[in-house]
Amino acid sequence: MKDSDQKDNYWLISGTLSILQNFSGVLFGFASFFILVRSVSKSDFGSWVLFMSTIMIMESIRTGLIQTALIRYLAANEPDKHPPIITASAILSGIVTVLCVVLNVLFSGYLAALWDSPQLVDLFLVYNIGFILSGFLNLFNYIEQAYLSFKGIFLTNLVRQALFFLFVAVAFFVDYPIQLIELVWVQVFSLLAAAILAYFFVKDKLRFSLADSRAWTSKLFGYGKYAFGTLISSMLSGTLDQMMLGAMLSPASSGAYNIAVRIANLTDIPTNAMAVVVFPQSAKRMAEEGKSAIKYLYERSVGITLAILLPMILFLYFFADWTINMIAGERFDDSIPLLKITLLYSLLVPFGRQFGNILDSIGKTKITFLVVLLNTVINLGLNFLLIKKIGIMGAAYATLTSNFIGFIIAQIILKKEASVNVLNTFIYMFRFYPEFFTQYVRPIMLKTWAKFHSN
Repeated sequence: MKDSDQKDNYWLISGTLSILQNFSGVLFGFASFFILVRSVSKSDFGSWVLFMSTIMIMESIRTGLIQTALIRYLAANEPDKHPPIITASAILSGIVTVLCVVLNVLFSGYLAALWDSPQLVDLFLVYNIGFILSGFLNLFNYIEQAYLSFKGIFLTNLVRQALFFLFVAVAFFVDYPIQLIELVWVQVFSLLAAAILAYFFVKDKLRFSLADSRAWTSKLFGYGKYAFGTLISSMLSGTLDQMMLGAMLSPASSGAYNIAVRIANLTDIPTNAMAVVVFPQSAKRMAEEGKSAIKYLYERSVGITLAILLPMILFLYFFADWTINMIAGERFDDSIPLLKITLLYSLLVPFGRQFGNILDSIGKTKITFLVVLLNTVINLGLNFLLIKKIGIMGAAYATLTSNFIGFIIAQIILKKEASVNVLNTFIYMFRFYPEFFTQYVRPIMLKTWAKFHSN
């Protein structure tokens, strides 16, 4: 097989699996939410949301410290150096896991009292088993991603999400009263099943060595600390506007804005999928070919993502009223103009996401962290000023403005670091449609036509 064919297959197969993974996550997440909110009391559902929000933050600490560092160094180094890198990542993951378990034990009672939900104590304590299992699952998935493989990642996430959905769906249809502690045990079981499955996809790559593992642990932590800071700053930037609306106006304003954000976040599926595919490729090709390959990867990946996004965004923009009314009802008509503004800055997300990927892959994680931190501070200041001045629309305009400023800063840095030309992304975007038709749609049409006539 020619190199060009192999590259095309990589992008097609890996991109498709990654998109399916993101789509299945959104689908099962929404379906589980739809059923669960009808299966438990309002109080229990609120407790579950608080529990899951806390768990996700703690899981993000481990993800930020380990994921990008492990993938980057595995993809950029020869196979003989992989055993100490994997060993160092396992050690670092173990340390963070123990820290999360300790924090869970120490603060579960405090959080339960703070939120007036005594059952949270048991939920947090049982999930300590989940922390351990998710540590293994994540490590296996990151190793597979570094080797430019995504089949196991897709299947393990599908198993994990499907098992949880299956439980809540069956309980709903047989009218079984769900207890929150049962949901945690189902999560633990689904993590165990997913971790076992993930092991079989990476067992041939799981080689350990204590030689140089201490040095690699220090190196991975040095790299990962900035990725961790970037992740936390990004999480804050994505939720600050909603938090400030709730504090400065009302929870109802925050709810209306949240609906617009949730719908616009559907456009993140191809962006997230492309980010997962591009990062290990950029780390590998940076080591082999230098910055010229990085320039191509950035411009092409953003162009392809924009080509996939544009029809979705145009549809949601011109049918915003129909979309809002169908999902949330007419009482949330104030979300319609918010959705339109939110969709505009969704077009900037692929540029920012791949900017972080490219900078991380060439070892410039500190720059990524500083840019995201600056964007978060700008977002905070603009939200405070504009919400105070024009109300709920101020949050949308503030986030749009801060994203545009971040886009300008990112392009200046990319121009300096890798000679990236932002205009090329639009060339790749317009080229995508005829190339996709010629390479994939037309052959299928011809085969179908030939089969039809042969019969």
